[in-house]
Amino acid sequence: MRKITAGLFISLDGVVAEPHTWHFPYYNDEMGAAVMGDVHGCDTFLFGRTTYDAFAEAWPARELAGGEDAGLAKDFGDTRKVVVSSRKLDFTWRNSERLQGDFVAAIEALKAEDSRKGISVTGSVSVVRQLLAAGLLDELRLLVHPIVLGQGLRLFAEGEGPYPLKLVTSQTFRTGVMHLLYAPAEVAEGAAAE
Repeated sequence: MRKITAGLFISLDGVVAEPHTWHFPYYNDEMGAAVMGDVHGCDTFLFGRTTYDAFAEAWPARELAGGEDAGLAKDFGDTRKVVVSSRKLDFTWRNSERLQGDFVAAIEALKAEDSRKGISVTGSVSVVRQLLAAGLLDELRLLVHPIVLGQGLRLFAEGEGPYPLKLVTSQTFRTGVMHLLYAPAEVAEGAAAE
């Protein structure tokens, strides 16, 4: 069974919205290695429509421009991309397709595919929430930035959960960013009542 790993940039107060406006001052080689490990460990990206649209607008142009990130852009383009959307989509980025049918059944089918590599979710908060709610997310990788934003879309909406998780690994980067890897955990008996 293939693993689904979700990776998100997140502030101390849980904001995940528009990381391109606040996360770059914290980006360094350590963060780059963590992010690239997720990219190279998968052969399928799972996106929500909004995140997919942003990537599809940026990465093909970067590949064509031939700059320093053209190789990464080519890797993104060559990788299968499955988009979760309730509406029909017209794809201009190669290797893109829409998730068909019931969300849970379609994700279970993706996980059951014959592959040694995993499925990576980048951003796509609504998809991460659905995966958590369905018990289908195997790893949640958070890059917690030492900044409080005070407003914006948060990873967990009011009234969601509970989603019991266990910390598998943690690493603090030189910039103060914490790379936290969580996996699903069983709820300790009596914990919900406390």
